[in-house]
Amino acid sequence: MSSIILPKTKSRSALLREKLGYPIVDTDFHTEEFGPAFIDVLKKVGGAEIAAKYVAAISGTGRAQWLNISDEEKKEFRISRTPWWTRPAHNTLDLATISIPSLTYKRLDEFGIDFAIVYPNLTLFAPSIPDDELRRAVVRAANIYSAEVYREYSDRLSPVAVIPMHTPEEAIEELEYAVNVLGLKAAMIAGHVKRPIPGIVKKYPELEKEAFYIDTYGIDSPYDYDPFWAKAVELKVSLSTHVSGQGLDTRRSISNYMYNHIGHFAAASEALAKSLFFGGVTSRFPSLKFAFLEGGVSWGASLYPDLIWHWQRRNKAAVEQYNPENIDKELLYALYEEYGGDHVKGRLDQLHLGANYLINNTVVPLELRDEFADIGIEKAEDIRDLFVPNFYFGIEADDPTIHTAFDRKGLPFETPLRAFLSSDAGHWDVRNIADALADSYELVEKGVISASDYKDFVFTNPVSLYAGSNPDFFKGTVVEKQVDALLKEKGGQ
Repeated sequence: MSSIILPKTKSRSALLREKLGYPIVDTDFHTEEFGPAFIDVLKKVGGAEIAAKYVAAISGTGRAQWLNISDEEKKEFRISRTPWWTRPAHNTLDLATISIPSLTYKRLDEFGIDFAIVYPNLTLFAPSIPDDELRRAVVRAANIYSAEVYREYSDRLSPVAVIPMHTPEEAIEELEYAVNVLGLKAAMIAGHVKRPIPGIVKKYPELEKEAFYIDTYGIDSPYDYDPFWAKAVELKVSLSTHVSGQGLDTRRSISNYMYNHIGHFAAASEALAKSLFFGGVTSRFPSLKFAFLEGGVSWGASLYPDLIWHWQRRNKAAVEQYNPENIDKELLYALYEEYGGDHVKGRLDQLHLGANYLINNTVVPLELRDEFADIGIEKAEDIRDLFVPNFYFGIEADDPTIHTAFDRKGLPFETPLRAFLSSDAGHWDVRNIADALADSYELVEKGVISASDYKDFVFTNPVSLYAGSNPDFFKGTVVEKQVDALLKEKGGQ
C-alpha cells in the first residue's frame, strides 16, 4: 500500500507561525479515542460487565435515542434535542488526525501549533456519569488510556486527566492517581454535579432524575471541597472545566440543537465561576487557577465588572441604605395622603401591601446581610485581585468576542482578562484545523486587538495558566526555552 501524502504546501497558519516568531500554545485540542482500544483498557479497569454496561449506555442514549422517539413522546416528556453531526466529516484527513495521536503530532507544524493541551471526545463527560461504579471505572480508564497513547508525544502534546467531582474524596483520589501514578500534568474537573433535591426525592423517589439541583462546589454545596482545592495546589495542577449547560434551565428545546447550544458553555461556566468566587475559593487559594473552555470571554467581561457593581451597592455598609428601618413612615404616609389621589384615599392602612411591603420592617439578621462575607472584600480592587489572576477563558479561534478580554478602557481598573487560544479542533465548529490559527489572527489584521494582545492570547496567558501553577509544566517540551525566557521576563508570573 502506498503512503498517503500529506499536504506539502504551507498552510496559512504555518506561515503565520513563522511570521510571529514565538510559540503557539493551543489549550483545547480535541481528540477522538479509538473505541476498541479504550474498551480494552476499561475491561482491565472494571471488568467485562462494566465495559458492556458502558457500551450499552453510549449506544442507547443521546443522539440516536432522540431520533427514535416520537414527537408525542418528546412533547410529553420534554426530551431535549441533543447534539448531532459533531465531527468534521467533510474533512477525512482532519477526522483521522483527531483519532490518531501520531498523525496529530505529525501535523502540528501544519496547524501552526507548537504545543497543545489534548482533550478527549468519547470520555469528555465521563466525570458526569451518575452511576458511581461506572463513572469511577470509565474515568480511570480514560486517564490510563490518555497517559499511554500520548506518552511518546509528550514534548508537544499533553492530555488532561478527567476528574469526577461527586465528592471531594473521589476527586482527590483520581487527581492523585492521574498525577502521581500516570504523570498527567493538566486536569479537567466536572463543571457541576446534579444532585437530587432531598425533600422531593424522599417523598417522590421516582422523580430523582428530574428533581435535581446543580452543585457548583463553592456555595451551597453539601460537601467541603477545600481539601480538593488544597490537593490541586499541592500537586501544582491548574484546573479546567469543559462544562455543558445543554439540557439545563432554558436550554431544553425538544426540537432545536442550536437553540440549546448557543451560550450553554458560557452559562454553565459563569455559574461555576460565581460559585467559586462567592464561596471564597479564590480567596482561600489565591494560587489556584481555573480555566473555562469553549464559552468565550464576553461572559467574563460582563461578570467581572458586574461583581464590582453589585459589591459597591450591596456590600455590608452600602446595603444598609435599603434597611426598612430607614423609612420615615410619617413622611411616607404624608406623601401618599397629599399626592396619592382617589385611588389611595381611605386606604392608607393597607400601605404595607404591594411595592411598599418594606414598611413592614422585614428583619434580616446582621450576620446574613453581608453576602460577600466569605470573600473578605474591603475595596473594589480586591475583586479584581480575586478574579483576574485566577480565572482564564478559553476562546475558539474565530470567536469575534475575543476583543472584550483586552478592552482595557471598558474593563475595571483597565485590567485585561486572561483569555487564551482554545481552538476546539476536532469539533464541528472547526471546519479545517489548519485554518484555525490564521482565522484567529484576523482580529489583529482588522485592528480589533493589538499584536501584543495576540501574543498574550496564544502564548503568554497559556503559559501563565500552566507554568504559574507548575514551573516545570513545560520542561522537556519543544517550547521549554521560550517559556523559561518568558517567565524570566515576567518575573515568574
